[in-house]
Amino acid sequence: MYNKIIKLIIALGIVAYAVYQFTEGYVGNGIMYIFLSSIFIFLYFKNEFILLAFLRLRKQDFDGAKKWLGKIKNPESALVRKQQGYYNYLQGIMVSQSNMNEAEKYFKKAVALGLNMKHDLAMAKLNLAGIAFSKRRKQEAKQLLSEAQKLDKQGMLSEQIKMMKQNMKRAQMPNQHYGTGGSLRAQKRRSK
Repeated sequence: MYNKIIKLIIALGIVAYAVYQFTEGYVGNGIMYIFLSSIFIFLYFKNEFILLAFLRLRKQDFDGAKKWLGKIKNPESALVRKQQGYYNYLQGIMVSQSNMNEAEKYFKKAVALGLNMKHDLAMAKLNLAGIAFSKRRKQEAKQLLSEAQKLDKQGMLSEQIKMMKQNMKRAQMPNQHYGTGGSLRAQKRRSK
């Protein structure tokens, strides 16, 4: 994996060589080198390993996604800020299957770093709301859920948000006991 600065240096070198090709009269070669440099510029803004991890997650292959993310050794130096957000977002999705405390850290870091797409930010906040609700922090969960609902403009998460709200309402209802109430001793007395 190339460092983000190395990608820019390679792109600038290719552009410089493309300009040289233009001055020599080889216009076709120059255009080809411009297109080649655009690949490195694209990979500066969209990391290749994060893209491959997203493809693996689409196929529900968590092990493959974890393998591709594992190739990013030092995210702070290898990735730009938004890519670091997506790195933490993907780590949070994968870790949420086994460790909610660690997943919460990853999702919070992803939200703090920022994500390009509002849908991804809504998904991260929805996951944080679920974690907060499971830890009995209901106010925080409600706030995160409302933020996720505001961010979900296309309604892609509306079903999950609706289910989460129903679960929160069920948890707020008092437990009602039907039939004979009281202690076991009182129930025995009534049956005699």
